This record gives sequence, C-alpha cells and structure tokens, in this order.
Amino acid sequence: MSAPNPIRVAVVGVGDFGRNHARVWRGLDGATLVGVVDSNFERARKVAAEFGCEAIADVAALKGRADAVSLAVPTVEHARIGCQILELGVDVLVEKPIAASLDEADALIAAARRGNRILQAGHLERFNPAVVAAEKIVTRPLFFEVHRLGVFSPRSLDIDVIYDLMIHDLDILLALLDSPVTDLRAVGIPVITDKVDIAHARLEFASGAVANLTASRVSTEKVRKMRFFQEHEYISLDFSRQDALRVRVAANNGASGIPEGNPFDPGNLSGGLDTGEPRVNFEKLPTTPEEPLRAELRAFLDCVITRRLPRVDGAATRRALELADRVMAGILEHARRVQLGAYAPQVIR
Repeated sequence: MSAPNPIRVAVVGVGDFGRNHARVWRGLDGATLVGVVDSNFERARKVAAEFGCEAIADVAALKGRADAVSLAVPTVEHARIGCQILELGVDVLVEKPIAASLDEADALIAAARRGNRILQAGHLERFNPAVVAAEKIVTRPLFFEVHRLGVFSPRSLDIDVIYDLMIHDLDILLALLDSPVTDLRAVGIPVITDKVDIAHARLEFASGAVANLTASRVSTEKVRKMRFFQEHEYISLDFSRQDALRVRVAANNGASGIPEGNPFDPGNLSGGLDTGEPRVNFEKLPTTPEEPLRAELRAFLDCVITRRLPRVDGAATRRALELADRVMAGILEHARRVQLGAYAPQVIR
C-alpha cells in the first residue's frame, strides 16, 4: 500500500548497520530519506552526502521533520533514544536486540503504546525468503538443527554472541513453534573478547520439539543454516543463499521412484525408475530473492502507512530477548558449575 505523500524517514546511528539502513531507505518507493543523526556529526555528514539527505544535529530536531526512524545505535542506548523518538510522535524500527534488558524493552513498548506509535524490531531474518517459504509448510516440527557462524568482525562487540547472532534464530523458533520453552541447557565462552563469542544451546518446547543452536563470531567461515524435521519430511534452509529444500518420503504412485544416484544429494532432483518402493521427493520451495533488510524496511513502511501491527512487534521481540536472557543465564550457570575461571564470561546482564 502506498501513501498519498512519501513517508519521511530518518536514520539514527549511521555506523555499519545504520549506513545500510540509509542506503536501502534511499531507494525504497514510498519513502523519502530526509536525514541522518549520529553522535559523530562528521560521520553523519559523510553518510548524508553519500545518500543525498541532511545531517541532523540531534534526535530532538526530528520532531516535525520525520514520520519514521530506523534506530541503529549501540544496544545500551536503544531504550533511552528509542523512547525519546517515540515521544516525539515518530514511529520506530529498532535494531535487534530491542534493548539491553527486559525492563528497558518494556519501557519502549509502553512508550509506543502511549503514543499509538508503530514499534518494530530489526529481526531481519524473519523476512529472509527462505524463512518466508518455510513458514507456509510448517506443520508440527519436532527437531531443529541451527548453525549461525561468522568470522570475527569488530562490530557489535558490546554484546554477547547470543544477542548478536543467536537471537535471530531464537526469534524464528518462537514464531514457527508458538510454544513455550520447558527446558534449556547452554554453554558458551569468550574467545577473543570478554563477552561470549561462541555458544551452544539445546532447547525443549512444550510442543515436544527440540532445537540445537550454535552461534559463533570466531569461525573460519560464514554459515547461516537451519534444518528441521516434521512427519515424513525434512526441510533445509540456507539463509545466505535464500533457498529452502523440502525432502519428503511418499508411497510410490507410479509417477517416479527414488532418484538415481545418491537419493539424499540435494542436487539430484530428478525421479528415477518406478521401483514400487517408497520414494524420496526433493522440492525446492519457491522463493523470490530479495535483500532481507529491504524486505524488512518495506514491511515497516507498510505498517507506518496502514497502522497495522508489525510482524516483529514489541511483544514478539521481547519474547526473543527473554529467551536470549535464559540462554545467557544457562551459560553463566554452566560456567559456575564447571569452574571455567578465566574462560567464564566477564559481564553479567
């Protein structure tokens, strides 16, 4: 849906994440990038010049000049600055995690409710075409295996890897399962920083589903994959490639048999001879490639125009943050139990 006039948008915080928000907003139909704000005004001027907008001195100056804001400042500032923007009567998309604590998340949610403002969190993987495709075929998943690994980068070192990377997959699991976590075990350690750089969690849900998640920002390669199983089928998602493969076992109806060669080779999608035995069907789920950030901002823009509740609203992102806190608590408990000493995380949220 488009508005009679373009929605005026600003970006607050134009480091790596914020600059990308400015880049996408600059080319998004229905929006006009009016300005950027940053504590480093020289950086704001540089990004403003790059994307043809104004460098704005401070958040207060957005009143009457912006209808919506992407907030991409450090996590510890999300609640303070986010509440300030919401109280100006401006809708906010805040990068994940929504805040540094549940109390601060509640403050943001309350501020949005008081002003009847749109509040969306930046869980952009919800908009990944692979996830969108998988959501349509979910029935009763019982087991998930998730890997989100990345090489070391100096960005986002103010938070543990649980809040930087794993929280994406925690959010997706909560959305797909819509079931509370009944048991949780976790382990994680600092490697390069004094925060948790690599972590593993095993979750059990009331629905009976079990999920194993691994997140790392000190790996030798980038991996973004989720696999899950439900009755008679297996679904494999690759977030980087934005594709989803569905593998199903079905009784042979004479149309095709087990594929020739290795039946579990995803590249072998052709049917073999009719054997009369159960067959393995490979199906690539239909996806429309799109940069997830663009899809996320487009969805936020639509909510600003229509006043509909966002897919990742305050309540949804609070649930993801709460579960991330539980994972972190599990890691700290494990560190105490095994007496990690110098290898234990140094900062307790």
